[in-house]
Amino acid sequence: MSAGTIAEIEQLLNAGQAADALRSAERLCAKSRRHVLAWLCAAQAHTMLGNVNAADRALETAFALAPTDDRVRLIGGRVDQQLGRMDRSAERLRAVARGRSPDAREAWMALCDTLYIANRIQELRDEVARPVSWSDDLRYAFHAARAHASADPERSLATFMQVATEAPWPAVRRVAGFDAVRMLDKAGRYQEAFAMAQRVHADTGAPFDLEGVLGPLRMQRELLAKGGRWFEPQADRVEDLAMVIAMPRSGTTLLEQMLDRHPAISGIGEYEGTRLLGDALKSAGRDGKALARLTRVEANDLQREFLSDARRRKRPGASWMFDKNLRGWRHLPAIAAVLPGTRCITVLRDPRDTAISILLSYFHPINNGWTASLESIRQLMEARDAILPDALAALGLPHEVVYYEDLVDAPAENAARCLRMMALELTGEVLCPEENTRVAFTLSHAQVQAPINRSSIGRWRNYQWAFGPEWDSLVARHESRRR
Repeated sequence: MSAGTIAEIEQLLNAGQAADALRSAERLCAKSRRHVLAWLCAAQAHTMLGNVNAADRALETAFALAPTDDRVRLIGGRVDQQLGRMDRSAERLRAVARGRSPDAREAWMALCDTLYIANRIQELRDEVARPVSWSDDLRYAFHAARAHASADPERSLATFMQVATEAPWPAVRRVAGFDAVRMLDKAGRYQEAFAMAQRVHADTGAPFDLEGVLGPLRMQRELLAKGGRWFEPQADRVEDLAMVIAMPRSGTTLLEQMLDRHPAISGIGEYEGTRLLGDALKSAGRDGKALARLTRVEANDLQREFLSDARRRKRPGASWMFDKNLRGWRHLPAIAAVLPGTRCITVLRDPRDTAISILLSYFHPINNGWTASLESIRQLMEARDAILPDALAALGLPHEVVYYEDLVDAPAENAARCLRMMALELTGEVLCPEENTRVAFTLSHAQVQAPINRSSIGRWRNYQWAFGPEWDSLVARHESRRR
């Protein structure tokens, strides 16, 4: 095909039409297996769609064809970052940022992100101290503010506020805005933090179909209420997968970092396999009630696809994978049907602590638009509580329930319960998650680098004026279940 085809695909990518771009890129890859730009476009489209493992596979081909191409190294470095491969990400991005290619600026911006997430703050300071030709870019000011936030918090906060207001890119305004929210919260300026979060949600959010999320959960509850499981799992039993069943900001990263310290367990991050599994079942007309029609061949094919990509993320030598995806509780029937035997760990935290932490944090505005208000967060929590943890027992999934407050107060006891499901014994390393060298690509990447502590328990009290009596039933249920 002509070079114009690549131009058309890039135009689709720039317009945000990732699905159309992916279809065109895959057709071009099939016609010409050595077309580097086609593989690179496919990787970019997969990344935009949240299919990180598929992007990684496409990049393997692109690197084999053009290992020193700057655009390949730029996109590869970004994907490495999302997969927690921070050393390789920094190496690839730094090589491009030091060069003279048109991609040098974007590689430098991505490199600063990698260094910040990996908590390599001195390296970040060194980067922003280097003379670069893009120092007038607001993103340069943003990264410099991150580098010096601990030394000059007021100046950094002012920069975050400026970038959140003036940057021409909504994604950059959103990230900077929530960095400002975090600093205001840390400074005890709670009213300002709350107002800033609301402003950022309003400025950079997107329409979200909350009913599209709640509807399937209601159907799941209704089907279970008729007498438990309405299908028999057809797939082979899975014996190397454990999965968190929880909402974000409920303590899942702490638990993952603890279990990942066990020599037999490898955390695989927020793996997108559960979402893809749900999408595949829906497109095949086998979701919801139709799970009863899922054949053994179909189930094992779906299982094979899920486990193949999951195992790409597993640490060599580990016998278990721990999947920290945050959609599992919304797809429990699919997990029971396709991944029977998966060990499930429900993590629950005071709903007000969870809710305020969600509202004040950066989430993708399209995929997680429900995070934009306490009301939509509360509705989703009500739907969660209507099925958890009872649905796990009804669907035949082995499970444990961990309360965040108990996990930080009695980490050995709660970690041991989780490990027993995998026939593993508690080891001392599990109790020192702050010593984990694996970088968590998550909003909690900074918090989990500190020893286990109670600092975030009761955080909601700083915002108690935002919670009305409509939260009472959720709180009472949480406390009752803990007792």
